[in-house]
Amino acid sequence: MKKKVVVAFSGGLDTSYNVMYLTREMGYEVYAACANTGGFSVEQLKQNEENAYKLGAVKYVTLDVTKEYYEKSLRYMVYGNVLRNNCYPISVSSERIFQALAIARYAKEIGADAIAHGSTGAGNDQIRFDMTFLVMAPGVEIITLTRDRNLSRQEEVDYLNANGFYADFTKLKYSYNVGIWGTSICGGEILDSTKGLPESAYLKHPTKEGPETLSIGFKKGEICSVNGVEYDDKIAAIQAVEKIGAAYAIGRDCHVGDTIIGIKGRVGFEAAAPMLIIGAHRFLEKYTLSKWQQYWKDQVANWYGMFLHESQYLEPVMPDMEAMLESSQRNVNGVVTLELRPYSFQTIGCDTPDDLVKNKLGEYGETAKAWTSEDAKGFIKVTSTPLRAYYLAHPEERK
Repeated sequence: MKKKVVVAFSGGLDTSYNVMYLTREMGYEVYAACANTGGFSVEQLKQNEENAYKLGAVKYVTLDVTKEYYEKSLRYMVYGNVLRNNCYPISVSSERIFQALAIARYAKEIGADAIAHGSTGAGNDQIRFDMTFLVMAPGVEIITLTRDRNLSRQEEVDYLNANGFYADFTKLKYSYNVGIWGTSICGGEILDSTKGLPESAYLKHPTKEGPETLSIGFKKGEICSVNGVEYDDKIAAIQAVEKIGAAYAIGRDCHVGDTIIGIKGRVGFEAAAPMLIIGAHRFLEKYTLSKWQQYWKDQVANWYGMFLHESQYLEPVMPDMEAMLESSQRNVNGVVTLELRPYSFQTIGCDTPDDLVKNKLGEYGETAKAWTSEDAKGFIKVTSTPLRAYYLAHPEERK
């Protein structure tokens, strides 16, 4: 019997080469599996299926894990307002873990002997895929033809063409990875540290001049409404925010950070929905969380985002951090109003039943209701005690 191999199939050049080569040259029974976390259109998935069979796959499947991705990752990234280096919403990179998990489950389901993916040896995705497969599908061989054979794009194109498969695999100036949580952009000016991306590099361009208000509602930290429309389907809510924000080209930036393998990397991105949702959520938390809740949640969220980015999703500490993040959201309820303009937005206000600004004790800068002027002077005097004691001992250090 032929050995079974599951190819993590995106429909791109590398994975297309894998399907054909493993079928023709290595004699595998190839199962092409496209793990969709929200980045593929219906048309793209249909084309993937047609191409997989043309390339020689015995079976093609789409594994839709968009909902799982939201439930097990995206909502925690919103709870934590996760932006890597205070910039990047860990867009497509966080999806790779859940694509790998889906592929590993499918491989075990069909009793596959091997799993193949098209990563090169120079990026982060090889680590995300390999580590997940090693843990979730132990004993299953991992095949990476592009990495192991150091194949060039031209070599792969020539092989496909020689065997009757023709597709437009022209290497464009920019490469894109599109997902529910944003689009990453590589190549072109990104490779020059002195330059930014031109307007033409982005997939979405401003079609509105504005301004326009957008309201986003949250219940226990989760998005629940957009402009007054209630959503049980959180994916649909994210897509609704994306459609509104993308019309203003909101969420563009370039991220510079450390890759898992240790070198610095730079990537452009456009992510209207993540930036608007996280911006609104962070604003609401300022009204509803205590000082120390915000402080410690930020520390945990920073680690959570770093672990997720660096392929440590399966580390046992992750559920512990998720438990803390979820607990912190019990009073994060309300509706935030934003004002949108081309390329930017600002927070306007929020309506929340858990507003800590509104209280019976005092109004900042206006009136004190729960203490007297003598109480205030005593508080200040006691609070200053450590400083006064220090400078009494070291008067020469007074500035």
